[in-house]
Amino acid sequence: MWMQILQAAGLPVLGDAFPSHWGESIREANARGFYESKLRKGIFYLTNPDPKTGAFFPPAQTRRHAVKVFVPGLIRSDLAFLDRVLVSMRHWREYGPSLSRLYALEDAFLTHKRAAEPEDPRWKTQRTPLPPAIEWWFDNYDLVRDAATRRYPLHLVTYDRLLRDPEAVLDDVLPWVGGGDRDAALAAIEPSARTQSDRSGGDDGVDAESAAVFDELFALCDAGKPLPSRFLELMNTTQARLDERYRPSATNERDDPRQEPA
Repeated sequence: MWMQILQAAGLPVLGDAFPSHWGESIREANARGFYESKLRKGIFYLTNPDPKTGAFFPPAQTRRHAVKVFVPGLIRSDLAFLDRVLVSMRHWREYGPSLSRLYALEDAFLTHKRAAEPEDPRWKTQRTPLPPAIEWWFDNYDLVRDAATRRYPLHLVTYDRLLRDPEAVLDDVLPWVGGGDRDAALAAIEPSARTQSDRSGGDDGVDAESAAVFDELFALCDAGKPLPSRFLELMNTTQARLDERYRPSATNERDDPRQEPA
């Protein structure tokens, strides 16, 4: 939704609403579009210049452009491109059911394609073995650590807060990114576009101690409060425990495992 908001506000957007075959495979998950590109893996030497076309995005000429990047990609992105980092956070108990629904849509499409073209590499996909709730935690922990280390301008808004108080959120965000058409941006916020709000059964078997930390992280971010030092220490302790349990089974990269956009 943020890409649609920023585009409506007047920012140039890098990425297509439905790259590759996504208009056929996973449109139901986001009928208004995803606005993604290969840059979702990060803006760094493997993606900029584009390895196929040689097109290059200079930092100074693209500061007013909006591009969607996932957390692992943000962490590997060159600091010169991180002029403003706007982060959208979903509740961790929504993340798993939402991801499962998206995978089900994609799997139905891929099953059909594999039957017709079994040797075509386009219809293969690789997914992290991490439970979605643990992936959510690892991504957000890595985000906090990276932002604290590299100190780029960051503004985090939960999806809940955006829908709950859109005018206040836009009054904070739009001036911060350099301005834009507030009324048009406000009109782009459609609560009906939310396709997943069920938080029951979304714990992925997370132990109660970790779940309490996940809940507190979301609550602090949802309220727009800074993370106190006491909580940062708790995050480190939680990360060490979960890292020991889950990291050996994780892939090296936790990028969004959907089929590659064109």
